[in-house]
Amino acid sequence: MPITVAPQEIPDVLLITPARFGDARGFFSEVFNAADLATHGVNVPFVQDNHSLSAPVGVLRGLHFQTPPFAQDKLVRVVRGAILDVAVDIRAGSPSFGRHVAVELSAQNWGQLFVPKGFAHGFVTRTPDTEVIYKVTAPYAPANDAGILWNDPELGIDWGVEEDAVTLSDKDRRHPRLRDYATPFAHGTRA
Repeated sequence: MPITVAPQEIPDVLLITPARFGDARGFFSEVFNAADLATHGVNVPFVQDNHSLSAPVGVLRGLHFQTPPFAQDKLVRVVRGAILDVAVDIRAGSPSFGRHVAVELSAQNWGQLFVPKGFAHGFVTRTPDTEVIYKVTAPYAPANDAGILWNDPELGIDWGVEEDAVTLSDKDRRHPRLRDYATPFAHGTRA
């Protein structure tokens, strides 16, 4: 089944849109096919699927990543609702270090965002009862769980929601700013 793959402003981040075929019964879509993705340069071993429900609008999860040797590539999609999905380049030496890609993913537009290792990832919900499913290439490793402050002013991310309307975990409130974090990722390597 055909998919479209569109490199984003930072070309390592890809917007992947699977075909969706509908009729009077509903629709069918092949949302993941390793061989198809490999033909587009996404040849990574996904080992775990995660599923989150965020009840209110304005739930912000991020900016998260795992450090080596448990660094993760992610393939993110929305099965109900809508999010603004954000990937921040945290690879030392990268020409796009500190820059980000922001894409709306929704159950309607059927897009998926491929976020490679070396990027911090986060999203904010735009609709109530939003469900996000994402594949990762390494299992969750608590000792390697890390993050960057979601509202670091040097990142310049417009989340589309007022700061006082954001719902955050305590952990996400305490992440450091990017300039205060010694990144273990280097441009040109696959952590």
